[in-house]
Amino acid sequence: MAEPIKAGPIKAGPLGAGPAATPGAVLAPGGKPRVGQWLAVYTLGRLAIAAALIALLWVLGLPGTPGFLFGVLLAMPVAYLVLAPVRTRLTTALVARAEQKERLRTELRGAEPQ
Repeated sequence: MAEPIKAGPIKAGPLGAGPAATPGAVLAPGGKPRVGQWLAVYTLGRLAIAAALIALLWVLGLPGTPGFLFGVLLAMPVAYLVLAPVRTRLTTALVARAEQKERLRTELRGAEPQ
């Protein structure tokens, strides 16, 4: 009889460990995180997906308010799937900004970083 497979601890990589985690993707040339850029891309992407779905539903014959509401409802899962790479880069930029702020606070206090 075969022995059971022993699973070791699962090591999680850094947030956004895929291609989106490249430093150039989230950091501006000055070393500051590009939070504003990725937030704008994500927001405009969600609005564009919602507008496209609403227009598609109106063209297909679902008129007025029901078409609008159903389009907004459909836009949520579609945007979740389509904009996953952008959301990952935005999250990575937010984490980088938080780490940078904490590092600056530690330097201002004069304490040694851990």
